[in-house]
Amino acid sequence: MTKENERAEFSTLNYRFKSYILILAEILNCSMNPCSEAAPQHDIEGDGRWNSIHNRFLSDAKGKEADVVFIGDSILQALEHTEVWNQWFAPLHCLNFSIHRDQTQNVLWRIKNGELDHVDPKVIVLHVGTNNVDNSAEQICEGILEIVRAIREKHPNAYIVLPSLLPRGQHPNCLREKNSRINQLLREKVMNMNKVEMVFIDKGFIQSDGTISHHDMHDYLIPTNTACRKAFEPIYDLLQQILSEGEPEKDLTPSE
Repeated sequence: MTKENERAEFSTLNYRFKSYILILAEILNCSMNPCSEAAPQHDIEGDGRWNSIHNRFLSDAKGKEADVVFIGDSILQALEHTEVWNQWFAPLHCLNFSIHRDQTQNVLWRIKNGELDHVDPKVIVLHVGTNNVDNSAEQICEGILEIVRAIREKHPNAYIVLPSLLPRGQHPNCLREKNSRINQLLREKVMNMNKVEMVFIDKGFIQSDGTISHHDMHDYLIPTNTACRKAFEPIYDLLQQILSEGEPEKDLTPSE
């Protein structure tokens, strides 16, 4: 083999090696985001409550018909126990599959393990991400998008509504900033997605001095009954529009 042929063969092998490295790096990068990897919630109390709730949701999905399914974390879970839920959402034939402390990977696991298999909703409302405190805004956003993809696989014709993540903490803090960043990233990602609508519900919580009042969030995380009415009114308006006419009016979703 001539020197020229050796150089050509080496160049080919080097190119292939670099290509394999790039492919491997891409695979590793995708698998290194815990927000996008379906996983059950850790049973830190040891009483199996999370799995019991999941099994109850499976039973509810088989036994009840719903036009709207809410799925997510404690923000939506708490909503079910308010006057707002009873007045606005219960009459719309809603099911609420939300669990306290759930992170993106937990909701993804629940969807992949049957919670949306025996329902045929026209709308699915998803709120999750504020509990992923150890992850970056980019990781959390991708986790939410992975859930959207999982929902779309099971319900290709359902409308997906994404309420924005709420601010948290009495005073300005890094988690509040992260939630704001997630909202910005998510808005850009879903803007051109078919039948996916992001609704900003976080307006009016932060006061002029940068604080959040306990009248709006008693624990500076979960909205009070009065605050739920303020936050979820645009969600209610949008659901009514979708359920009555099939397509929402874009001006029902407030801009940032």
